[in-house]
Parts: sequence; structure tokens; C-alpha cells
Amino acid sequence: MTEAPTTPEQPAAADRDDLLVADGLQMHFPIRRGLLRRKVGAVQAVDGLSFAVKRGETLSLVGESGCGKTTTGRLLTRLLEPTAGTVTLDGRDITHLSVSQMRPLRRDIQMIFQDPYSSLNPRHTVGTIVGAPWKLQGVDPPGGVKKAVQELLELVGLNPEHYNRYPHEFSGGQRQRIGIARTLALRPKVIVADEPVSALDVSVQAQVVNLMEDLQDEFDLTYVMIAHDLSVVRHVSDRVAVMYLGKIMEIADRTALYERPTHPYTVALLSAVPIPDTNRKNKRERIRLQGDVPSPVNPPSGCRFRTRCWKAEEICAAEEPPLVAVGPGHQTACHFPENKDEVTTNPTGTA
Repeated sequence: MTEAPTTPEQPAAADRDDLLVADGLQMHFPIRRGLLRRKVGAVQAVDGLSFAVKRGETLSLVGESGCGKTTTGRLLTRLLEPTAGTVTLDGRDITHLSVSQMRPLRRDIQMIFQDPYSSLNPRHTVGTIVGAPWKLQGVDPPGGVKKAVQELLELVGLNPEHYNRYPHEFSGGQRQRIGIARTLALRPKVIVADEPVSALDVSVQAQVVNLMEDLQDEFDLTYVMIAHDLSVVRHVSDRVAVMYLGKIMEIADRTALYERPTHPYTVALLSAVPIPDTNRKNKRERIRLQGDVPSPVNPPSGCRFRTRCWKAEEICAAEEPPLVAVGPGHQTACHFPENKDEVTTNPTGTA
């Protein structure tokens, strides 16, 4: 199967179903030293990401800690202004909008933060926290703010009578529900969820994930899910993008990626996912990557994964592999992809 390569600098044509589009997105944090604070380098946290999120779908960004997932989420919500590239929300370029220009668009894109303990102001009551979006936007909800807040609390599974309580009176799972309620106040189109369950107990994670899925169906939400737990990602995602050192290594439909991964890094990640098999009938080799993740200040030449890849050859150091299609909706950035024949001969993603 031969298709024109799609590189981060050459995104595919815009689709009317694309609600959120990142094109060549970069975020380089400058390193300054000396009395004059001269720039001596940069941390390349995000370096040339291009992808689109369709209306109503869940796209998950996965990868090791430090690969740029959270920075990408903050770029998409314009909590950070990118060094280069563009972010388009529902057809409008929001890349360099000022704070005042961005404020009305906050209704359409919101963020759920990773830590439910630090993302809520301990000095404010739940009513003040959840009602803040209406106050900031100058919106008067029907029936008043108190009634609207209590309806949201009930919607996310909390007691509406807890309106006057403070965050420290709630458990971690309850605090995350408060954060979700605050996010839903303005009925956004897109929610960027930054590891929404990683700080919670395993028994609570499933409850919060199921809540988010129910809310997505009820309010027709679009999610960008940032996570490192591949088991959770498989449960909630429509498509998955695998990141490594600020780059997308592979992006595909959930079924295709989990059953026929093509990038060696994806293969290594999936080999570490535990399989519920008490009889140990399904034996598979665990791939242990050697060495540490290189510094984003001075990433390797060519393919950034080559220093830990068992398939690396000279071309991997000399030439960066573009993100190219290996099947319908399945792209990978590797000179020597795995399972390529299976992806080509099984384009529908069925087992």
C-alpha cells in the first residue's frame, strides 16, 4: 500500500469534522544563564506535533513521563503560547490570541487537571469553585448560581447539600468530581483531561472513567485524554497517539494500535501491559528498553528513539523518519516498522 507521506510540517487537509487541530506545534522553553540572562539552549518539550481531534471522539496521548504530554495539553488550551505552529478550535486560529480575546472561547475548551488536591483552592467552598466559570464569563444561569452548582454536583455523583463545604473535607475521588463539575459549568465542546485518574486509588479510577464516558454521551463532549496507563487508555479511547521526547511516534485507531502496533516504542510499551491470564497460557516477551530517555535539551539526531531501539541502523541517526501512513488512519514514524504487512493486509482493524 503506497500513500503520500504526511509529515508534521505537511498536515492533511482540514476536515469539517475536525474540532481541534494542532499543526506543527512546538514548545521550546529557553535556558538562560549569566548576569545578562542570555539564552544558551532550549528544552524541546514539544517539537512539531500535528494531529486533529474529531467531534465527539476521544483521542489519547500516551508515553513515558517527560515526553511532552502535559505541555501539549496546556498548548491546546492556550495556557501556554507555542513557540511555533498553530492551534485551531472549531475553525478559528487561537494560537496567539490575547487573554481578553481568549476569555470568550474558554466556554468551548476546558481542562481537567491531574492533581485534585492542588487544583482546587482550599480557601474557597465548593459552591464558589464550581460557580467561578459563570462569574468569570458574566453568565447568569437559569435559577441562579447556587441551583446550577447543586445540579452539577448531583450530575457528577456528589451530594448537592455539600455546596458550602471546603475541598479538604472530600476524598481524592470526590475532589476530582468537583473539578469535573467545574469544567462542565459552561458546557464546553472540548475537554483536555490531564491524567484525570492517575492520582486516585484503583477502586476509584473506574468510577471516574465511567462518569466521564457518561458525561461524554450526555453532552456530546470531545476529549483529549493525557495518560500513561495503557489499560485505561484502551478502555476510553477512539484513537491513540504515542509520544516520545516531544514527537508523535505512532497514531492509530485504538484496535489497530493495540493489536498491530508498528513503532518499536509502541511495541515495547504494550509488552509491559499486564494480561489477566491466571493460567499463563498467553506467553509474550517483555521488552525492556535499555538506557534512559535522552535529554530534551539535546535530543538525538535523526530518530529520537534510536538510542534505545533494537532495530536502529545508520539511517536512523542520519535521517528523521517522517510520520507516514502504513494503513487507513494508521501512521507511524519509523524507518523499519513492525507488523507493517499485517496492517496493510488487514486495513479494517479487525482481528
